[in-house]
Amino acid sequence: MSANLSLSVIMPAFNEIHTIGEILVRCTRVLPEVSKEIVVVDDCSSDGTREWLERNIPTTGLTCGGLFLDEAGDLVLQPLGEDPAVVTSIVLVMHEVNQGKGKALQSGFATATGDVIVIQDADHEYDPNDWVKMYDLIAHREVADVVYGSRFYGTAHRSLYFYHYAANRLISVLFNLIYNQTLTDIEVCYKMFTRPVLESMKLTACDFGIEVQMSAQIALARRWRIYETGIHYFGRTYEEGKKINWKDGMKALGYLLRYRFS
Repeated sequence: MSANLSLSVIMPAFNEIHTIGEILVRCTRVLPEVSKEIVVVDDCSSDGTREWLERNIPTTGLTCGGLFLDEAGDLVLQPLGEDPAVVTSIVLVMHEVNQGKGKALQSGFATATGDVIVIQDADHEYDPNDWVKMYDLIAHREVADVVYGSRFYGTAHRSLYFYHYAANRLISVLFNLIYNQTLTDIEVCYKMFTRPVLESMKLTACDFGIEVQMSAQIALARRWRIYETGIHYFGRTYEEGKKINWKDGMKALGYLLRYRFS
């Protein structure tokens, strides 16, 4: 593999007007030596996110050397750097009706063209700087096909809901038992993988169940080199915009069996 594999960032967005501009800026500043494609999929937001995206990103997309925000909170494009081969492009995909995170990811994956793919939420819970060590395992050290972030490996994370923590650990333990793995955080947003891994998956889940479905198909393939590394986690409360709830956790338990034996 080349040390300069292009990176596609898949960013599903639903009602993230207060965070999406800043997270886009932060995404452009990580791995400055790598060409990046950011695919933003708006899942029919109703809080102004959709209008902000339409105002800032043309239907044909945009290409730049980087981004920053002006005083009004709109994007300002920075010129391309000295290396014309290293660019950042942003592509916008719009859903006309709300279809769920899984469907938004499917739309993003279908649009992505990069050699390496990473999932990034449109809020501030995850730090894009953590991509660096994940990308290194795939593109530089060439030891991994898939890299999971883990919120349980000793890095800084916000202390929030015990029941979320317990449910996440239970799902991960049961996943490992059923799929013969040793992952600590399969529900994590940060999953990075190569294009062959992406092309091997047949994803159908429209809700948060896509996290289990992706992990199930990766594990059952029995040919991908899977790594895990600690990441930071700046979790938010429901008042701050968190969307996943106990019902999604219950569904995930069912999906563990469904995707193993279906």
